[in-house]
Order: sequence, then structure tokens, then C-alpha cells
Amino acid sequence: MNTKINKNTSLFMLTWPIIVELLLQMLIGNVDQMMISRYSQTSVAAIGNVNQIMTLLLITFNIITMATTILVSQFLGSNNKEKVSEIYSLATYTNLFFSIVLGSIMIIFHKPIFTLMNMPAELYQDATIYIVIVGGMIFLQGVFMSYAAIFRSNGLMKQTMIISMIINIINVVGNFIFLNGLFGLPQMGVTGVAMSSVISRSIGLIVVMWLFSKKLDAKISIKYLRPFPKETLASLLKIGVPSAGESLSYDIAQMCILAFVNTMGTYVVATRVYSTMITNISCIYSAAISSAVQIIVGHLIGAGDIDDADELVMKTLRPTVFISLVVAILLYLGSDIFFGLFTKDPAMLALGKQIMFIQIFLEVGRTFNLVIIRSMQAAGDIKYPVMIGILSMWGVAALLSYVFGIILGMGLVGVWIAMALDEIIRAILVYRRWKKGTWRGRALI
Repeated sequence: MNTKINKNTSLFMLTWPIIVELLLQMLIGNVDQMMISRYSQTSVAAIGNVNQIMTLLLITFNIITMATTILVSQFLGSNNKEKVSEIYSLATYTNLFFSIVLGSIMIIFHKPIFTLMNMPAELYQDATIYIVIVGGMIFLQGVFMSYAAIFRSNGLMKQTMIISMIINIINVVGNFIFLNGLFGLPQMGVTGVAMSSVISRSIGLIVVMWLFSKKLDAKISIKYLRPFPKETLASLLKIGVPSAGESLSYDIAQMCILAFVNTMGTYVVATRVYSTMITNISCIYSAAISSAVQIIVGHLIGAGDIDDADELVMKTLRPTVFISLVVAILLYLGSDIFFGLFTKDPAMLALGKQIMFIQIFLEVGRTFNLVIIRSMQAAGDIKYPVMIGILSMWGVAALLSYVFGIILGMGLVGVWIAMALDEIIRAILVYRRWKKGTWRGRALI
């Protein structure tokens, strides 16, 4: 079964399952920190550092999964389904290969990576345990992301939403068991939450593979790689490398910024972790709707409906910015409550409130970037957002984080101001690019 997507497809029907899925994905990335915060702030900071590394490495998988979403959407939009199974198989096995390589690197070279990040020495023990267990099994996420991209390309968002629910429920239950030493088990701390994450993701992967066999008239098989489809891989990389380049640049810059923050003390590092967890809530809607718009734009471009694609993006942008802004304001007003879920430290609560205020401005820029850049990628205008992203993320976010945060002594507040300026500047540039219509006529098939 393949879901036909066109200009009459309900944006809401595609978006709401993605919202739930993204919330659940955010939870599985952060629930370990949330639950262990009752036991140790050091463990929170350690897991936060490792998750930053994991986020960067997951961009490698996005090279293929993003390309899969865009290319399959355009092929389905043009009713060309001949190479769909080949693309599915190539994407899945390529991500499996890269994830095994990356997992090995994290197991072997995690200590030099910690050193490069200026990680405080007191975090090393917990961080090592977490990265070896979770990072060593990163192939579970790599393969799962391939299946999720396939489902999204076909408009099957509810399936991945349900699977994310299953993963999170298992992870929370597992954390509760391992942290509290139930059923005769010892209290396992960081080891326990890491094991719980691996177990839940393993079950999630099994479920998504089963659903794929039931829902789609396609197969993932090694036979589609014989002879090896070099041209298809070249097409995926041609789309995926530049498309993921913007995300890759962002996450490398964030690791650089984290290295600055790591010099500010453990309580500041922990506050950054909590701030990131909370601020991610404000972009859930814009991230979800931009993913839905990207899929529909891909189908419209494949079908040749260029003006409909333009109209869809412009109609979506204003309400998306408004909703994200309202959420960001509410998070600021309730910052003491949200941070209070993790800590009662007055210094951390005060710092968190300042961060939430700056986040209001950051969120406006980020929403523009999510909606427009993903639409540009779906239309085939891939290189421009990468170029602008690299220049701004490093020339504004990273550089000014050092200037404001370290040189001027503004600490984490200065870092957040720099990141807000980065998002706003890029938003202005990509909006102008879209309005000029430079993306027209750049279809990838």
C-alpha cells in the first residue's frame, strides 16, 4: 500500500502524528536525564554531553534518510515506483554499515572525544558507561531512521508515532526498574538507563520491520544491491550530503559551543542540558509541520505543481511562527515550574529563566528556517541553505558564543544570545531566497 499525496492532502493529518512522534523521540533522548536527575546532577551532565555526540553522529544517518524522504516523495509524486524497493534497500543497508562503523569508533575513541569537548573529569566515568552501551548499539537508531523515512515518504506517519510510544513506554519502565533495583536487581544508575534505552530501541526496530512488511508493497532485500546500484547511491548522496550538511554544520558548531560551556562549571552544563530539553518543546510543532510540508512539497514538485508548492509554504509559515512563539512565551512564563522538575538550585532556576526569555527570539528564527529550508530541500534547492548555514553557524553562533560567553564573561546567557542571532540572520536570508523563486526548476528527478 502506498498513500497518494497531493495538494488536497490534509496538512493537519500528516502533521499531528509527527508532532506526537517528535515529542516521543525527544522523550527517549531526554528521559534518561530526566529520571536520573533525582539521583545525580553529575550523571545528568555526563549523559547530556554524550547525547550531544550522539546527535552529531545521527546526522550521518540523516544523509541517507533525508535523501530517501525527498527522492521517494518525488518518485511517488510522478508515479514512478520502479526503483522504490531499490532505494529502500540501499538506504537501510547503507545506514546499517555506517552505524556499525560509528559505534566502533565511539567504543574505541570516546576518551579523546571527551578531551576535545573539554568535558570535566568528574563526568568521565558516567559518560564512558553511557557512550559504550548506547553508542555501541547506535545501529539500532540508524536502521530505525531508515524505516521511519520510508514510512513518512508514503504518508504513514501514524505507524512511526505508535512505535515511538512503544519505545518510550518500555524505556520509562526499564529506567524505573533499573534505577530502583526492582525484582531483585541492584540499583544500576547510568548503566541501567543505558541498558533500558538499548532494550526499548531493539523492540522498536523489530516492530517497525514487522509493520513495513504488512503496510507497504515493497521489500528491503540484499538482492536489490546486486549488482550494486552505484547511480542510485550517487543520487542519494547528491541529495543527502548537502541536505544533511546544514544539520551537520549545526551540530558540530553545537559541540564547539558545548566545549565553551564545559569550562563554565558543572551547574552551568547541567542548566544547559535542562534548557535544551525544555526549549526543544517549543520547536516541536514547527519541526513537525515542516516535515509534513517537505513531504507534500516533494510530491507536488514531482507532479509538476510548482505554484501549489509555493502557496502551501507561504500559507503554512505565518500560523506556524505564531504557534511556536506562543509556546516559547508560555515556557518562559512557566520556567520555574519546568526547571523545578529537575532541580531546586536557585542559581540554576534564575539562569534557566534568562535562557527561556532569549529563546522566544531564537524560536521565531528557527521556525522560519525549519519550514523554508526543508521546503527548499524538497524542491531541489539544496546547496544555498548549506552555504548560509555554515557561514552563520560558525561566524555568528560559535564565534559570538566565545566572544559573549567567554571573553565578555556573559556565560550561558551570552551563548544563547549568539545562537538566537544565528537563527534570525539565517531566517532572513532563506526567506528572501524563497520569495525570489530561485528554487523553481530544480527538481531532482
